[in-house]
Amino acid sequence: MDYPIDADVEDILNDSLTLLGGEPVSENELIQYGPLKLTIAPKANTLLADHLFSPSLLLAELIERNLLPAKGKTVLELGAGCALPSLLLATLAHDTPSLVVVTDYPDDTILSNLRSNVERNQEAFQPSCGVQWAPFEGVLPEGRRDGYDILILSDLLHFDRSHDVLISSMTSLLSPSTDARAYIAAGSYTRPEVRDTFLRKVEEAGLHVDPGPGSAGDSLSPIRAAGDTHAEWLGKLQVSGLDREQLSARKAVCRYWTARWA
Repeated sequence: MDYPIDADVEDILNDSLTLLGGEPVSENELIQYGPLKLTIAPKANTLLADHLFSPSLLLAELIERNLLPAKGKTVLELGAGCALPSLLLATLAHDTPSLVVVTDYPDDTILSNLRSNVERNQEAFQPSCGVQWAPFEGVLPEGRRDGYDILILSDLLHFDRSHDVLISSMTSLLSPSTDARAYIAAGSYTRPEVRDTFLRKVEEAGLHVDPGPGSAGDSLSPIRAAGDTHAEWLGKLQVSGLDREQLSARKAVCRYWTARWA
């Protein structure tokens, strides 16, 4: 899978809203979210895998609130980074997926960190949930020819030259079931016109896009009210010592949507 990189990555870094006061977390420092202990990849490229961005926190909070139902389902996360949302799903006793696959760009540094996060948290995963990591190059991992029930795309919209590849991946990887869902989250640093173009192309590809459950309307989207979330943090698990006010500030700059077959 090709990940074209824009020249203006600096604006995303200026509003990265990473954990620990907005500074990148060092290679040896753990991000803790409930039972999970995660690291981010050391800075080795411009793919931004060395940051944990706020949309992943938002999706994790939604998972805590049972707004991404996954019981018995198969889950694939694209461009997972540290894979917070997907790995959190694997820890849930009440809504356990049958399979979680976390993927990212086939870079040794990124994949080594992804593998470490999976291995480090094995004891936190439910025994009934298989957890795998893999490089993603636009093909279905072996054994999943019928696609996945859930796709997770966290903060992948900023680089608009990758949109067509992402959408092609969505339509080939999402199970043809009427219950299949893709969950898409983005930060406010992704320009509205870039975000809206992506959502429009998703609909043109045969998927129906809705604001995420519990969202408020947003007039910025010309195709449909965007998923502008209520700012109050409603998660219960502890997040690297951050308080609710800090987490609410990160949540407030995120939007999310669900996509399903039209």
